[in-house]
Amino acid sequence: MDKKKIVIGSAIVAFSMMLSSFGFYFWQMIYSPNFLVEQDPKPLMIRTGHTFKDVQEQLYDGRYLNDLVSFSFLAKMMDYDQLVKPGLYLIQPGMTNVQVIRKLRAGDQTEVNVTFNNARLLKDLPEKITRNLEMTEQQFADLILTDSVRRAYGFDSLSFIGMFIPNTYKMWWNTKPADLLARLKKEYDKFWNAERLAKAETIGLSPKEISVLASIVQAETIQNDELKIVAGLYLNRIKRGIPLMADPTLVFASGDFQIRRVLNKHKKIDSPYNTYLNAGLPPGPINMPNINSLDAVLNYEKHKYLYMCAKEDFSGRHNFATNLIDHNRNAEKFQRAMNKAGIYR
Repeated sequence: MDKKKIVIGSAIVAFSMMLSSFGFYFWQMIYSPNFLVEQDPKPLMIRTGHTFKDVQEQLYDGRYLNDLVSFSFLAKMMDYDQLVKPGLYLIQPGMTNVQVIRKLRAGDQTEVNVTFNNARLLKDLPEKITRNLEMTEQQFADLILTDSVRRAYGFDSLSFIGMFIPNTYKMWWNTKPADLLARLKKEYDKFWNAERLAKAETIGLSPKEISVLASIVQAETIQNDELKIVAGLYLNRIKRGIPLMADPTLVFASGDFQIRRVLNKHKKIDSPYNTYLNAGLPPGPINMPNINSLDAVLNYEKHKYLYMCAKEDFSGRHNFATNLIDHNRNAEKFQRAMNKAGIYR
C-alpha cells in the first residue's frame, strides 16, 4: 500500500477520533449532570454587584459543580458572563450546565421567608427582619429610623412601629430596603381591609389607636383566651373615662424591661406612657402587636369587668373584677404571693 495513503488514512482516523471525542465532550457539557452530583439541594447566593468571575469562584469554592471549565465555556457561549443577576438560586442535585445557566440568566430566584415578631422597640426590628435577606441590619435601620420616611408613610416616630404586622412573608433575598418597607406597608393596608376598618369605626378608634391598645393587651397576658377579655376591659375603662392604669405602660415608660413588680414609684413616672397619670391611650404602641392581639381588640368580649390582676399562682392568668372591692382582694392575694416568692422589683 502506498505510504502516502497510509499516512492520510491514519490522519483521517485520528481526526475522526478527535472529532468524536470532542463531540462526546460537547454532548456531556450540555446534557450530563455537573452540579451537586450525589449531594443535597443547595442555595447559591449571588450578591448585588458580583461579576461572572465572582460566580465562578463561588461555584468552585462552594463545591457546587464537578467541571468548572465546561460550565464557564457554555456560560460565555450563552452570554451569561454579561448577564449576571443577583439573587438566591436553589441548585438541585444532578442539574446540567445548561439548566443552571438558564436559571441564573433568567433570574429565576427562590423566595425566602421573612419572619418577625416580638419586637418591643422599632430599633429591635432590623436584626429580626433582615436575617434571611442580603441587606444589612444597618441599611434597614437607616431607613426606618429616618423621620422623613416615617412621615412619607403617614406615621411618626411613636406610631411607626404599628405599621409592621408580625407574620411570615415570602420575598426575594436581594430585596432592597425601600422595596421591603413598601411591601410591609402594602401588607399593613391589606390587613386593614374594609371589615376591620368597619369594626374599628364601630369601636370608635382609628387603626393606629387599635394598634396602641392591642400592644397593651398583648403585654398584659400570654393567654390567648384572655386577649378578648382584656381588650373588653380596657375599652370599658375608655368609654367611662377611667384611666387605663395598665402596668405594662409603666414598664415601658421606665425603660427597664426587667421589672417584674410594678411599685408605687413607677406610678409617678412623668411620661405620656404613664396610664395611671394620663387618661386615654398613650401616644404609641408599647410593642409590635401581632395579628391575634389586633383582632382581639377588634372582636373584644363584651362584659362589665373594669379591673384585672395577675393570679397568685403565677400561671400567667388573671382574676377579673367588676368593682374595686373585689379587685383589692385579688391584688392583696397577688402581693402576698410576690412577697412569699421574694419578688420585690
